[in-house]
Amino acid sequence: MFSLDKPEDLVKIRLISSIWNSKCDSPEKIESLFLISYPDIIVLDENQQIALLVDVQAKKIKEEINEKYLSQVTKLYLQNSKQETRFAMFAELDNITIFKFKNGKTQNSPLKLETSDILSKYDSSFQDKKHKIFAFYLKTLVESWLRDLAYHWKSDKPPASNQLQQIELLHKIEGGDTYSHNDE
Repeated sequence: MFSLDKPEDLVKIRLISSIWNSKCDSPEKIESLFLISYPDIIVLDENQQIALLVDVQAKKIKEEINEKYLSQVTKLYLQNSKQETRFAMFAELDNITIFKFKNGKTQNSPLKLETSDILSKYDSSFQDKKHKIFAFYLKTLVESWLRDLAYHWKSDKPPASNQLQQIELLHKIEGGDTYSHNDE
């Protein structure tokens, strides 16, 4: 189930410990947190603190994206936000939606970005094949964008930098790192 030699498992343990609260007062309840759905990508800031949780689905969703599409662990993480601001992202074929939470409540309207505007920078033919790609590839492209925001490996000003700066997420990502959930 877990390997403490794998950084992504250590990050998952840290994530679960950050949502561990009075509702998890027994070893069985804590263990159950490891069995529920959790984010596809975890972004850490430069101090190795959780900056962003990302859920990815390679399908088109016609209705308005809201928190119900987020993984269970992501929802718990956001609900347990106290004075600190926490962020979550849901990426699907047409849109990338970013939620900002504080005191367990959504702050403002979610930021909505067009997926093809963002990811075409990392695969120029994304727009043409976006309805024919698998979840793993979509997740890889989203992670490429997030790493570009952190390290500027592809561009000096990655797509949506201004929007992420306005909602105070860009500075949390810069200099950080990403960890992906392994779909084995």
